[in-house]
Amino acid sequence: MAREECKALLDGLNKTTACYHHLVLTVGGSADSQNLRQELQKTRQKAQELAVATCSRLTAVLRDRGLAADERAEFERLWVAFSGCLDLLEADMRRALDLGAAFPLHAPRRPLVCTGVAGASSGVAARALSTRSLRLEAEGDFDVADLRELEREVLQVGEMIDNMEMKVNVPRWTVQARQAPGAELLSTVGAGPSSVVSVEERQGGFDPRKALAAILFAAVLLAAVALAVCVAKLS
Repeated sequence: MAREECKALLDGLNKTTACYHHLVLTVGGSADSQNLRQELQKTRQKAQELAVATCSRLTAVLRDRGLAADERAEFERLWVAFSGCLDLLEADMRRALDLGAAFPLHAPRRPLVCTGVAGASSGVAARALSTRSLRLEAEGDFDVADLRELEREVLQVGEMIDNMEMKVNVPRWTVQARQAPGAELLSTVGAGPSSVVSVEERQGGFDPRKALAAILFAAVLLAAVALAVCVAKLS
């Protein structure tokens, strides 16, 4: 039960962090607006809420000395994935802070970068927040106040990462993956009949077409060598 709950929390955090990363990339671009800054604020707050809940749940489980070895190994993998996700969230928050300071929305307005990307991004944020609409009232100095709040939240996330390492010592290099590197590339889940490739073919099984092509290439090469020898003798 605890493992499924932690997986669900981590999955929600991954999706929200990915949404936040998508939104941060549009700051300072042609699609930047006060609505975008508001969506960024709501999304990062949702991500922080999920991060606090995930950290609390995983910490309580991993500090249980009666936890079985196989269960501990699984929760340690979740812990490593969670810490990596939190690092990405902190990095994106710092990027948003820098971009927000470089491209303020209040006067005097600085020309924004024309990235060629246009259109609203409210749909992405709405999916991450599971809300139908954001409906926030515009404020003249919203971005200024939000930058101050974002700066405080960046420090809070950094403190959370430090506290995590103090409470639970799980070195990342000691956690072993359950799959071989690149195993996800061999997955055929969701692939259509025309795109399914067997694992044996990916691992270098015998292919008659490749063998025939190799024989033809060798024959052409031998014929070219023989022709070159004949030309050399005639000259």
